[in-house]
Amino acid sequence: MLVVPLEGAIGPASADFVSRAIKRAAKEKAELVIVRMDTPGGLDTSMRELIKDILASPVPVASFVAPSGARAASAGTFILYASHVAAMAPGTNVGAASPVSIGAPAGAKDDKKDKSEDTMMRKVTNDAVAYIRGLAELRKRNADWAERAVREGVSLSAQQALKLKVIDHLAADVPELLKKLGKENAQVVYVEVDWRTKLLGVITNPSIAYILILVGIYALIFEFMNPGLVLPGVVGAICVLLALYAFHLLPVNYAGLALILVGIGFMVAEAFLPAFGSLGVGGLIAFIIGSVILLDDTNLPGFEIPYALIAGVSAASAAFLFFVIGMAVRNRRRPVVSGREYLIGAAAEALEDFDAEGWARVQGETWRVRAKSPVRRGERLKVRSIEGLVLNVEADR
Repeated sequence: MLVVPLEGAIGPASADFVSRAIKRAAKEKAELVIVRMDTPGGLDTSMRELIKDILASPVPVASFVAPSGARAASAGTFILYASHVAAMAPGTNVGAASPVSIGAPAGAKDDKKDKSEDTMMRKVTNDAVAYIRGLAELRKRNADWAERAVREGVSLSAQQALKLKVIDHLAADVPELLKKLGKENAQVVYVEVDWRTKLLGVITNPSIAYILILVGIYALIFEFMNPGLVLPGVVGAICVLLALYAFHLLPVNYAGLALILVGIGFMVAEAFLPAFGSLGVGGLIAFIIGSVILLDDTNLPGFEIPYALIAGVSAASAAFLFFVIGMAVRNRRRPVVSGREYLIGAAAEALEDFDAEGWARVQGETWRVRAKSPVRRGERLKVRSIEGLVLNVEADR
């Protein structure tokens, strides 16, 4: 028998962790999986993937809202209804399953929104109602209250939930729940959160994914500006791939991602083209707007990009792209400072008198030089061109 913790907002990492535990229980032919839950809700996509695994599990899954003070709000209510056994500890609560909290469009409850958004909200709500009623009917639990939890955002205490047949059992802890299920003698294994879940949790954190995509893009730009460094290209490719993986799992608005890329492109173009700031300012505006709308609003802590982070990154991006890339472009426009071409325009001093060819000192080295007019020892000359190993010079006046 496995006891699996599901704590905090439900996202790709936590859903994957519980799903793998359910599959492990099936492989080991365990008697029961207890999901000890304390969650404010989570992403709709992650919730539905987890529920699919619960419904398909050959091993019974018991969702247990515990310890006292815990809750199963929003997505947690759906998971509780989907489980084979639903239980709560005294002092816990369940409900508030409004779709606004699990991925509906931001501001969907604002009366000032237009009819198209109202229609979308009704569709999302009706879909959520049908979903939770189907789960309630499957597990023979209170479907009417489940609908109210979605439409009205109502909640229940553990005692009320038991009375209204929303849950099956009330238990203070796991041993008491096992006793009520007639499995008090079962061997219990407590599953700990592993490194994979922790790593996935870091990568799929919206703020981390946002930083990864920007670091990756800037590293690739730096590599393109300085071919052959290799390290920036390697780091950039890894960061971009990790960010894209995270965005695949998160509710990303790809119009926002496109605006970020367009904004960076405009700011880079500003360093190369005489646009008098129009490309740079436009790019910065596009970058900020794209960052703000990058993730659909979930109203869940931990699943948003803080505005302070966007402001700081935008300022840093502007500085990086305007100054660093600008300096790189200016460096490219400087005269060559190595090789034979560097000698063109250099000052020279004649080491002897000569009429056509002779010797002169150029940049501390002795060179064979050719002049069209007679040259006297010590005369100041200037290099005009190079022909093989001979420098063409003229008087430096």
